[in-house]
Amino acid sequence: MFGANKAVDIKWRFGRAVRKRRRELDLSQEELAEKAELHRTYISSIELGKCNFSLENIEKLAKALNISIPDLFASCSINSEH
Repeated sequence: MFGANKAVDIKWRFGRAVRKRRRELDLSQEELAEKAELHRTYISSIELGKCNFSLENIEKLAKALNISIPDLFASCSINSEH
């Protein structure tokens, strides 16, 4: 059970990092989706911590948010243990 909670937690924290950066850049979900070549509902699901995302999509998001992948993860303590 602990593993399942940890998986949800990392998805939620990553989503928070994406939302925070998107807002810093004053982008709507639609604008981010277009820049990342992803669907807006997928961006929403990521921000809500409701979906698993691929490494390819993490890279697309980082590029669209003009941030490195490590910095995106670090922005909300994604890589820290809870």
